[in-house]
Amino acid sequence: MNHHDTAGGSVGAGQARRAWQALEPYHAMIYFSPEAMAAYEELGVKDWAAYFGPRAAAMGPVSAEVVVATFYNFNPVAVRAAVLGLWDSAPPERLLAARHTAVDATVRRVLGEAVNSPETARAAELARRAAEAVAEDVSGRPLYAAHAALPWPEEPHMVLWHAQTRLREYRGDGHVAALVTEGLSGLEALVTHALTGTAPPAKVLRATRAWSDQEWDGAVDRLRERGWLTGASDPELTPEGRRHRERIEETTDRLALAPYAALGADGCAELADLAAPLSGPLAEALMPWRRSKRP
Repeated sequence: MNHHDTAGGSVGAGQARRAWQALEPYHAMIYFSPEAMAAYEELGVKDWAAYFGPRAAAMGPVSAEVVVATFYNFNPVAVRAAVLGLWDSAPPERLLAARHTAVDATVRRVLGEAVNSPETARAAELARRAAEAVAEDVSGRPLYAAHAALPWPEEPHMVLWHAQTRLREYRGDGHVAALVTEGLSGLEALVTHALTGTAPPAKVLRATRAWSDQEWDGAVDRLRERGWLTGASDPELTPEGRRHRERIEETTDRLALAPYAALGADGCAELADLAAPLSGPLAEALMPWRRSKRP
């Protein structure tokens, strides 16, 4: 386990992961927010474009291939179809403004007066410190870099959301690097993730990433040939496959550690404790099947 020494105490991967997981629903709720869907639809953006557009908009009016590259485990066909002509009808700045407005409206609706609490302000302070700690070196972190270039909001509950957005994109960029290092395609990464026992069912991952049954089965066959999956009709990870998957998670944790090292162990624990009563109601209201789980 990797540790970083800071004024607040040595930080291990588990402590950093706990802080991230506790706050992650505070960000992830935007993908299920009715306020967000309504705001995007006003711009003529719906279905897959309502996911790819607002999240990719921080990068500017990039090509579909750039979005394919950064949204690693989604079917490239679906990405291209969603992004084709999107920036002409809904420029990135308008999508970002709609997203910002939807975050504010959703958090205020669900959390009420808690948005103005000292606890929210303190959580925002800690999360912002973590998110800014790695802003000087964005190499290999395209989605983090894009969001790090956006201006900070002023209100604490919005600062908190923007900070966690940066932190989750930072972790996601590192996770993609870990998957690529193991030689996995985006679809193969999903197949192995589905078999870890900690992920949503395969049919959910398949549908939410726009892969067909035939494409999924082809990836299963390729992973069998590599020795990662058993030959049973209902495959499982082999010991070799599980070792590779564990290495991916360990690498992801290591690559995501730096922001939380800036908080120290005490700061990570405080952030996780402050996040729980903020993330919990949002998860319960918008994604009750997840609560504090990773999206």
